[in-house]
Amino acid sequence: MSTQNKTEKETEVELFGDLGTTEDGSPVQPVRMAVTDQFCFSCHKDVPCWNECCHGADITLTPADILMLCRNLELTPTEFLTRYTVPATWDKADLPVAKLKMGGADGKGACHFMNEQGCSVYDFRPSTCRYYPLGLATVKMKGAETKDDFHFLVKESHCKGHAESKIQTVTEYRDEQGITAYDEINRGWMDIMMKMASWQSLGGPWGEQITQAKKRMFFMVSTDVDSFREFVFNTKFLDTYEIDPEAQAILKDSDEALLMLGFDWLKNVFFNEPTIQMKERVLQGAIAQAREEMGAS
Repeated sequence: MSTQNKTEKETEVELFGDLGTTEDGSPVQPVRMAVTDQFCFSCHKDVPCWNECCHGADITLTPADILMLCRNLELTPTEFLTRYTVPATWDKADLPVAKLKMGGADGKGACHFMNEQGCSVYDFRPSTCRYYPLGLATVKMKGAETKDDFHFLVKESHCKGHAESKIQTVTEYRDEQGITAYDEINRGWMDIMMKMASWQSLGGPWGEQITQAKKRMFFMVSTDVDSFREFVFNTKFLDTYEIDPEAQAILKDSDEALLMLGFDWLKNVFFNEPTIQMKERVLQGAIAQAREEMGAS
């Protein structure tokens, strides 16, 4: 992931996905692509660089990645995180993430899911693996309330898949790779990561660093849906926030819905966005306490 601001003052650009590097080590410059634009690329066993990118890879796992891998490997999030990941920090946002563990003492070996046939978890592989060689960018005009997404092509010299003759549009590639379903789950997480990256130049939201407690909340929601469900249903969460009974019933069974709630909650906690509503009595109590602390009755 990386964040980049265009020189034009009226435009902000945020990038999701590794840009990669050229032969001299400089970052690949992203070229904007519409969903109907075509590009040549194919990855298969006969490509000379087959599986090279699965060694020493730097893969930040998204919430959808962890959810799908746990579900298909029949592991709890705690079991999966312990066995297959290493904790890390995405520096641009100063937020904790889980990265896929690589083999070898130096972490430069093969991915633990690699075997002689290739990727043993291919059908539920991580988002980074699905996207490559595409990246996702978000453009927001100054003063605009909404953002527009576009894609860019990552064309690294070591990847020989670009020399293949298969031509497809961005939409066709996304459909083939099953990206859309992952993006829908990850959208709230991406929004938080990107917004925190833009806030970092100010030292955090409103110039204040995110506390360690809030970072732990972010990591819990992002990586351990079981723990977050426990938090929602076995603390004062439902006494604090307006969650109607029908939604509560859905949240008990749907991990995807629970993640969406989690990121709405985090946007409220981090940035004071009106994505989730406190119950009136709780809100009034908080206002009264704030007034008391300021010496106003």
